[in-house]
Amino acid sequence: VQLVESGGGLVQPGGSLRLSCAANGFTFNNYGMRWHRQAPGKEREWVAFISRGGQPTNYVDSVKGRFTISRDNAKNTVYLQMNNLKPEDTAVYYCNVVDTLLRNYWGKGTLVTVSS
Repeated sequence: VQLVESGGGLVQPGGSLRLSCAANGFTFNNYGMRWHRQAPGKEREWVAFISRGGQPTNYVDSVKGRFTISRDNAKNTVYLQMNNLKPEDTAVYYCNVVDTLLRNYWGKGTLVTVSS
């Protein structure tokens, strides 16, 4: 299993970014996918989930209405569109999949910095 995140960077408050996670090594459209994040000095937290078919989706309360998770099963890619970014969204964002044996797989993450 390989998960590779991209799309992070420096953005001003109120700005937008779109993260991507390219997956391979497993049958992508058989699994739900998750985004997590870890802010400096804090524990990793779950951010969003998308089921294998694209619906349903779920979000942590702090990002509801601002972030949208989506997937393209033809491209084996999951996305996280982040709008109206806030300084507290600053974190390393990780893509995650859990297999049928409940093993977690993670990418190396992509850094999002929200600052003026």
